Amino acid sequence: MVLTAALVGCSGSDDHVDPADHPGAAASPDVVRALERALDARARVVRGADAAGFARLVGGAAGFRERESTWFANLTRLPVAHLSYRLDPGSLVRDGNAYRVRVTESLQLEGYDAAPVASEGRYRFVPVPGHPGRYRLTALVEADAQPWDDGPVEVREGDGVLGIFDPGSVDRAPELIASVEAGIAAVSEQVPYDWSRTVVVYALSDPAFLEGLEDAPGGDPGRLDAVAFPVGDGSRIVLNPRVVDRPGRGRDRLVRHELVHVALGTRDDQVPVWLSEGLAEYVSVRPLAPEDRRIPAAAVAAAEAGADDLPDDATFNDDDSQAHYGLAWWAVEYLAEAYGEDAPWQLLDAMAAPGADPDAVLRDRFGTSTRELARQADRQIVALYEAAG
Repeated sequence: MVLTAALVGCSGSDDHVDPADHPGAAASPDVVRALERALDARARVVRGADAAGFARLVGGAAGFRERESTWFANLTRLPVAHLSYRLDPGSLVRDGNAYRVRVTESLQLEGYDAAPVASEGRYRFVPVPGHPGRYRLTALVEADAQPWDDGPVEVREGDGVLGIFDPGSVDRAPELIASVEAGIAAVSEQVPYDWSRTVVVYALSDPAFLEGLEDAPGGDPGRLDAVAFPVGDGSRIVLNPRVVDRPGRGRDRLVRHELVHVALGTRDDQVPVWLSEGLAEYVSVRPLAPEDRRIPAAAVAAAEAGADDLPDDATFNDDDSQAHYGLAWWAVEYLAEAYGEDAPWQLLDAMAAPGADPDAVLRDRFGTSTRELARQADRQIVALYEAAG
């Protein structure tokens, strides 16, 4: 499952004012250079963990200064490889003695981001009294804010894992980091593609970040146990707080499922959802003994009733999503059993080719169809799970 984040962020008391709605006089080149110096200084003091220097660059309401102090503390805990800012001079607007401007922040996490991740925000600066040419930041609204932008976080690292926790979840860090480490190893054994074998995982006690994700499958991100979502050229995983507090085989399997999406990257972006999610389920259960590979009761009931076809993309994550995940999983299982273990990956490659017609690919390469796959999946689900009740 792949999502994008909603517009959220921290702000000062006057951030509700949009400079586009209240244009002022254009700024001089000297002001542009002064604001660029302020932004360069912001990046420099964060990279240098200079708390006193950072405090001198921030003004405005007490609440905003406190949030900025929390953000600074969070950033100094992260493995920052690169941090820089670029303002858009064309967006600069004067508002009294203050200036508002669109700014792009570029942040790269060492060992986890292949390139800096860009995020845009609107920044408000005011002059520093008695210091001509110097400005302080007094308000900020960010698009696609990450957890470290919105509240205190605790950072824990493992082998290929960067865990972002908060004070309410950090006690779960050791066991969860171990689960993701094991998941990376298990997924790497099954997925036949090169990938970074690293991941950033958000495991928070507060559901706000998850609930703020847009385009959630089924329309309600709060219902999801976990989701992989794009950040820059890569993906990150966010876990629902109820999953963070629920260790065991189920959570480990869920972690492996989401890691498959991370490992595949953009390879499954254009293929049918049933194949993308079916592959993730197929890989996630491989470390489990067959008797431990559970399936939702809804999937068994649907298989008993008989599916006319595999679910389409538009309805995959509707109210029958549990049945659809089970059906997609066993469609992939059937492909592997009938055509060889490489068949699901060959199908992925063929369907991901530009201009590919999924139905034609199934027919030409495997002599089958989605209807036949659905029938075979139903047959296997009933045979394996009906008697188990």
